[in-house]
Formats: sequence, structure tokens, C-alpha cells
Amino acid sequence: MGNLPIERLNISSPFTIAGLDLCGPFLVKYKNQRKGTLNKVYICVCICFSTKAIHLELLSDLTSDALIATLKRFTSRRGKCSKIYTDNATNFVGANSILKKFHKLINFPDENLAKYFVSENIDWKFIPPKSPHFEGLWEAGVKSVKHHLKRAIGNLHFTFEEFETIMI
Repeated sequence: MGNLPIERLNISSPFTIAGLDLCGPFLVKYKNQRKGTLNKVYICVCICFSTKAIHLELLSDLTSDALIATLKRFTSRRGKCSKIYTDNATNFVGANSILKKFHKLINFPDENLAKYFVSENIDWKFIPPKSPHFEGLWEAGVKSVKHHLKRAIGNLHFTFEEFETIMI
């Protein structure tokens, strides 16, 4: 077994160094009606490197504006991150078209996303290409979140607000 990364060994406040991953899509109702239309939402799983704590945020879509809003909610609740790790965009090759939108966002971030990272002094790190074993910590978190959500809610469809309440 290899050595742990130095970020996992340093003593730091929670969520100073975090790993992010998205999971989903999950279906939520647009209106609280029996035949309401279903929309896709995604869960952003944030893993603390020092304590292995999991923080969940809900995304309405995979645009850069939704990601910035999610990061703002995350940092307002947990404090500012100095480093954020995520998987490399080439890992999403061959995934469905929704994850390809996120692939474009990571490879070609627009000006709003770049401005936000510069203003908040967030160092965004990517794992090496074609090395999913580097992201074991946050992939285990995604697996745990999916398992417990499926056990808790089954095939029920909630509204966006109800689903967010369940996650928090």
C-alpha cells in the first residue's frame, strides 16, 4: 500500500482541503402534484481530506453558474477551501451526454468560473489522467451517499426543496 498524500496527513481545519465529485442524475418533481413533470438534479459530494466528513450540495444543472452557486453555498457553510481536488476531465470520456457538459466546463472554464476561483484564492487540482485510484476517498463517499439515498427514499420522487431537506 502506498503512502498517503501529504494533504491527508497535515492537521488543518475541516474542509480546508476537499475533494469534489458529482453524482446523479436524480429525478425530482417540478410541482407538488401527482403528475408533475420530473427534472434531473445532481448531488455535489464534498469530502474533507483531514476528517473524511461528507458535505452534500444539490445542483439543478451542470452549468458553470450552478457550480459557482454550489461552491458559494459550500464555502459559506463550511469555510473557505484552500485546495479542491476533483477527477480529471478525461475520466468522463465515454460517459453520457450530461457528464460531457461538465467535461467542457472543466476543460474550458468560462470567465465567471475563473474569476470566482481567482477572487476566492482557491487552488483547483486535478488528478492525473486515467488514474481513478487517486480519487478513492471521494468515490467511496459517492458510493455511500447513493447507497443510503436509495435505501431511504427508494423510488419516490420529491420536490426540489424536499429533496434538499432530505440531503441536509
